[in-house]
Amino acid sequence: MKKRILLFTILGLFIASCGVYNSLMSLSKLKFKLGNVDNFKVGNLLITNKTKLSDFGTMDIVNLTSKVMSGEFPVSFTVNVLAQNPNKSSSSSSSLSDISLESFPWTLYINDKKTISGNISNPVKVPAVESTTAIPLEMTLDMMEFFQGEGLNNLINLALSLGGQNGSSSKLKIIAEPVLGTSIGNMSYPSPITIIDQSFN
Repeated sequence: MKKRILLFTILGLFIASCGVYNSLMSLSKLKFKLGNVDNFKVGNLLITNKTKLSDFGTMDIVNLTSKVMSGEFPVSFTVNVLAQNPNKSSSSSSSLSDISLESFPWTLYINDKKTISGNISNPVKVPAVESTTAIPLEMTLDMMEFFQGEGLNNLINLALSLGGQNGSSSKLKIIAEPVLGTSIGNMSYPSPITIIDQSFN
């Protein structure tokens, strides 16, 4: 009888260890990439429909010049981080194939210059599907704080290259330390990861 109980105990531990193993494998498979930049504003001025300085109105130029002369160039925008979970979805093991992103401490780099840091406010579920899950990160910063000595033209051109009509996230980089929720508890990546727009990492 004792041998039978011991056998069932060992079997239960083996099954549990398989769940742990699958969770660890899921941790290493979640990949990230930078998507598009949305809703880019300089102060209260939306620039998503502009491509060059001459697209701005006279009063807009006056207001922007005044901000630069006063030592500030406040911007706000959304960077969409794309998360990909390549695990195959299975109705019998969805708790193992789906991954929850519990925390996502990040630092934003613009032209390789370190700027601001933040985190997601709520967990994000990344299901095991062929499509990607967008994680919007809200950015608010004063570009003059990080690009001192730049004139209005350079600041506007940088802003337009990020969030203008032809803008992209190619000049951005995010260093993040994801924390994933698994069936055995929260697990952190072994080291920070670098997220860019060229490929999933």
